[in-house]
Amino acid sequence: MWDLTTKETASVQEHENVLHIKGLKKSFGKKEVLRDIDLDVKRGENVVVLGKSGSGKSVIIQCIVGMISPDAGVLQVFGEEVSSLNEKELKKLRTRIGFLFQSGALYDSMTVRENMEFPLMRILKLRNQAEIDKRVEEVLKSVGLFESIDKMPSDLSGGMRKRAGLARTLVLNPELMLYDEPTTGLDPITSREISNLVLQIQKKYKTTAIIITHDMECAAITADRVLVLSDGEFIAEGSFEAIKNSKDKHVSSFFK
Repeated sequence: MWDLTTKETASVQEHENVLHIKGLKKSFGKKEVLRDIDLDVKRGENVVVLGKSGSGKSVIIQCIVGMISPDAGVLQVFGEEVSSLNEKELKKLRTRIGFLFQSGALYDSMTVRENMEFPLMRILKLRNQAEIDKRVEEVLKSVGLFESIDKMPSDLSGGMRKRAGLARTLVLNPELMLYDEPTTGLDPITSREISNLVLQIQKKYKTTAIIITHDMECAAITADRVLVLSDGEFIAEGSFEAIKNSKDKHVSSFFK
């Protein structure tokens, strides 16, 4: 892999590891999706994984949350080896991780408010309505969606649904955010708004994030560091500008 890291991204290395992956492999039948993945993510860092469709981007984050078991390699989140956790321990780990699905994954039969309240009551077991209201209102304000608190998901635009999905994730105060194609299906203006929101969340909530995308503008806005995934392997790493200006034809093909 070509290391295109600059001084700007190198300064992040001083902080604690939130994620450590070494030699990760995953195949489905005869198809080798992840060949030999190494990845360290430092606390407070936004790491973008760029890759074309079918390159294995989403498989990485599914392994991180234990939805898929890797065939080989080390995968540690907050210092814990994910594959060694039992169901109870895995559930506890997941409370520290926020996962924004491409669709937003809202419950269509619930209002925005109820979508926010549900994980607080079910996962955190909160029963104090005043505390629940405070959390819900704060997080909806932070994503610019407070005015839609009593709307149904069907009444929201695509961008608003993304914001609502993000708010429902943030209401649990996660330490690690996993964004799976956060701008997919959005128009350019809304995509830019969501990308800027991802950056604002990093600053406001001090989150660490892995952002899976093929949207170059999203990568440019959100990334402290970019890794390029091709055929199941990382082929380059560095700042967005360093990646963009790479002379390697496999890396430069992402910008054409």
